[in-house]
Amino acid sequence: MRFDYLELSPTADFHSHLRDKGLMEMVTRTIRQGGVDTVYVMPNLQPPITTVAAALSYRHRLQLLAPDVTFLMTLFLNASITPAIIADAARAGLTGVKAYPTGVTTHSDTGVLDFEQYFPVFDAMQTHDLVLNLHGEVPSTPAVDFITTGDTDAVTVLNAETMFLPTLHKLHAAFPRLRIVLEHCSTSEALEAVRACGPTVAATITAHHLWMTIDDCCGSAFNFCKPVAKSPADRVALVRAIVQRNSGKFFFGSDSAPHVLEAKQGGAKTAAGCFTQAWATQLVIGAIEEGIKREWLQEEEVTSELLDGFLSGYGRRFYKIENRKKTEQQKIVLEKKGAKIPKYIENKDGSIRVVPFKSGEDTWNLRWE
Repeated sequence: MRFDYLELSPTADFHSHLRDKGLMEMVTRTIRQGGVDTVYVMPNLQPPITTVAAALSYRHRLQLLAPDVTFLMTLFLNASITPAIIADAARAGLTGVKAYPTGVTTHSDTGVLDFEQYFPVFDAMQTHDLVLNLHGEVPSTPAVDFITTGDTDAVTVLNAETMFLPTLHKLHAAFPRLRIVLEHCSTSEALEAVRACGPTVAATITAHHLWMTIDDCCGSAFNFCKPVAKSPADRVALVRAIVQRNSGKFFFGSDSAPHVLEAKQGGAKTAAGCFTQAWATQLVIGAIEEGIKREWLQEEEVTSELLDGFLSGYGRRFYKIENRKKTEQQKIVLEKKGAKIPKYIENKDGSIRVVPFKSGEDTWNLRWE
């Protein structure tokens, strides 16, 4: 296939943070710029989306900003979610429930401490065919606890994903008909864990994890994300997973997570998240191109069919939304025409500024046809 001109189906982004208020108004308008027509919306606002009414209201606000985008809505799993709410969510057309272990990422302070506590909710989700989305990390061990106990299995950001994988297997064994997505895989161990599960378990891979290792993540506030990027071998495994025939187990979820400049730089702590929404498709294609240059991939391994599957078809099939007339009628075209990712984007009055991932670097040009 030619790697200077690509025609693909519109991308479906099955993990995106669109925030609220002014930041929402700015970033939501960039969705189609990244070749995306379908977005699975994360619920970790402040306060989190925990009711059907709040989810529908949020979707309405988003739809006004981007009427040509389909928004799939989720609830935030906490103690207020009951089986009755799950039944209401299914009737209202919501798609899933996101589980964040407490404290592992942005706005997750009221997340899950004990997954077994929510088994009745998961049973209701299995009955009503809602998707369970897992932020697959366990909380880090506080330094004082490690020093006190001498725990040889202390959890850090480097092993938090691997330490979570037994929970994935436990949930899948307990609820084999429940569709589960392990979000933003960052390790080869996570990929293998998903491969070992049945067809009701899948995973998303982000664009930024295809480009980074832990050294990149530590070297720039704008590369810091959760889960953090891991080893070079993990990065290669993620790139290769995109073009391997895998029964649709891996598909795209950008985990685009915009933060205002002040939250990423200059404070006591750096907010976790990379903003990639406006260049979602372009960054994935660029990472594949980079993989070919580095000989992690052979050019003949990369086909339009496999790219289309990862970016669009596999996720739509897993989420049971593949038959959409708009998707069948439209396509996106990517070309090497000297496009660049800007140094930052800002709102009209300049009061909100966001620095994109790989700001100032070359990227693919994208247009809709």
